[in-house]
Amino acid sequence: MTEQTLGKVQSSRFLGTPSDLGEAATRDISGALGALLADVFALYLKTKNFHWHMSGPSFRDYHLLLDEQATEIFAMTDPIAERARKIGGNTIRSISDIAGRQRLLDNNEAFVEPQDMLAELHGDTKQLVAEMRRVHELCDEHSDIATASLLEVWIDESERRGWFLWECSRSR
Repeated sequence: MTEQTLGKVQSSRFLGTPSDLGEAATRDISGALGALLADVFALYLKTKNFHWHMSGPSFRDYHLLLDEQATEIFAMTDPIAERARKIGGNTIRSISDIAGRQRLLDNNEAFVEPQDMLAELHGDTKQLVAEMRRVHELCDEHSDIATASLLEVWIDESERRGWFLWECSRSR
């Protein structure tokens, strides 16, 4: 038995919380939650990056807005990971694991115009909402109402953040 196979067997033995959702639901939903969690961490870090590197005449307002949004985004991370574990799945383990699963693109530019920051975060937020809707559909297929319920709240909260970003990034 290889180390990787042994690790999966031990993980299943020690971390496989029993669930009435079934093996396929556990695999599919926890996998989808892992990808979602990677996207949430990517969006959190990008939001903090833009918060730290904000400049210009609206600095204070945008700086505070992005800090508030980053706090809201980070607040989703633990419930997502714990939900995957509650249903018997695993979750992310490292920065490299996040990098391998995330679908949102990083921004490593040395300087980004404030309006471009807001527009990029708005687009990322829309993409995150779309991903959450797909996970919700998967939950519906497997009758996982608890995860679906959490997603409904996160979708609403994310749409609010997206609305604020869109309003702030509109041309005058």
